[in-house]
Amino acid sequence: MRLFVYLSEILGRNVCDARNHVVGKIYDVSMRMSEEVFPRTESILVRRGFFKKEYAKIPIADCADLGRPLRLKISKEKVVFQEEKIRSTFSLCRHILDQQVVDINDQKVVRVNDVHLLRIDNQFHLAHVDIGIRGIIRRLEWNKMIDGVVRLFAPDSSFLTQEDFISWKNTQVLTIGRSHNVLRSNMARQKLSRIPPTQLAEIMEDLDVFEKVSLFKSFSVDMQHKVFTDMALQEKEELIDQLSNHDAVRIIENIPKDEATDLLLNLPKDKMMNLLRLMKRENAMILKKLLGFEKDSAGGLMTTEYLSLPEDSFVKDALQEIKNNVEKPVNLFHIYIVDNDNRLLGSTSLRNFINADLNTPITETCFSYRIFVRTDDDIEEVALILEKYKFSSIPVLNEDDILQGVITIDDVVEELISIAWKKYDGQL
Repeated sequence: MRLFVYLSEILGRNVCDARNHVVGKIYDVSMRMSEEVFPRTESILVRRGFFKKEYAKIPIADCADLGRPLRLKISKEKVVFQEEKIRSTFSLCRHILDQQVVDINDQKVVRVNDVHLLRIDNQFHLAHVDIGIRGIIRRLEWNKMIDGVVRLFAPDSSFLTQEDFISWKNTQVLTIGRSHNVLRSNMARQKLSRIPPTQLAEIMEDLDVFEKVSLFKSFSVDMQHKVFTDMALQEKEELIDQLSNHDAVRIIENIPKDEATDLLLNLPKDKMMNLLRLMKRENAMILKKLLGFEKDSAGGLMTTEYLSLPEDSFVKDALQEIKNNVEKPVNLFHIYIVDNDNRLLGSTSLRNFINADLNTPITETCFSYRIFVRTDDDIEEVALILEKYKFSSIPVLNEDDILQGVITIDDVVEELISIAWKKYDGQL
């Protein structure tokens, strides 16, 4: 008895009852939805008829022998057929074959060409997915012919012996019927969470919108926020359009405010207003304020997430403030000193006070000059100031010198690249 079999070898196989009468042919295999590392078979899905097809679901417990043909313990009269095709919650043909999965070890998206099953104690276990060319050839039943040709011209070719498998425990299925996720083992989810958010964002670029949603929903909440931040603006728009408004609001409220503003500006107005209405009042007010600035102005580029301290603070307070915000989407290297009305008094950087005595007043570590931009300054002026003083971020003030937000060098570069691309796109 072979220990491993392929799904392509099982499909179309005759099913015979206890008296050796043909019941029908296998058209799919239903698997148990569980946290097992290698899921086991729940039932065999059988079809009979040519012009008028009928379908039946036979529990694996009623199978006596999983060989060729597959034999049952029961008579054919006990097999109940129906005209409507049976759709299992999790079956190999419908939900795995020809679907895309994430190879968690190699951090890439691959297509499943066949399924490798482990046969133990009259039971099939889902062991591997076959992503190689041999899987396609096997399904087309060309393997004997192709192998014969290869043996004739290249008898030592690795094609004859090398299979391209991924262990089921190291895969993450992207879609189930375009709407449901496969319940996967904790092992797979833990490995998926170790892929850097930037890499996951790149993986999602190669997926269609339904697969994006399925993969995104498999992440932890914290990972969703990180991956979403690293996605391109167009990818964010597609994803937000497929999520519920409450999920979309949760995501938008946990990304930097300048990125949230850019996203909202690109959504249809009614969608944007609906999302703003569902947000916490404080967040909605901040975003509405940012949405009121011109996109290529300092006000349109800035984020309202920054570190600030009152003027009577000490170096120890600055270090504690950094520790308190290390997990937040905020620039940790610059701290702005403000008065009770949030007017900018000065700014300092981590480099200025990292080696200072903990009880040193923070104002003694500030730069000797105030460098800032106004909310209505254009992007070119912001870029020139950042380049001149070699700052990674710069504060944005209104006409009353009240600190409104900060602009990072990354935001400026990204916007300048976008402007340049639009300007020269037609000439390239």
